[in-house]
Amino acid sequence: MQGCFLKFYVAESRRHRHKLIYEWLLEEAKTFGLHGGSAFRALAGYGRHGRLHEDHFFELAGDLPVEVGFVVTEEEADRFLDHVGAQGLSLFYLRVPVESGFTNGRGS
Repeated sequence: MQGCFLKFYVAESRRHRHKLIYEWLLEEAKTFGLHGGSAFRALAGYGRHGRLHEDHFFELAGDLPVEVGFVVTEEEADRFLDHVGAQGLSLFYLRVPVESGFTNGRGS
């Protein structure tokens, strides 16, 4: 399948409508019928403000970057990005062309 890898980068503790944004994105994507998504927590990173975030043992509530990714069609990406924007969210994202499939040649 030809499509794109749609990835969002969000702060681990950032919330939207009382939910962590990475959880909200996954739940919204499932509601939209996207076939799968994943969230990955970084070990360290920095964003547009240049502040370095690192995981330390003594920190209880981290603010590390979380990557939330979906392999989708171009149309699904357009529709989902429009929806996220309509919610008043300003999230950084990447949209990268991708080819996906299954090693056994079947669709499941």
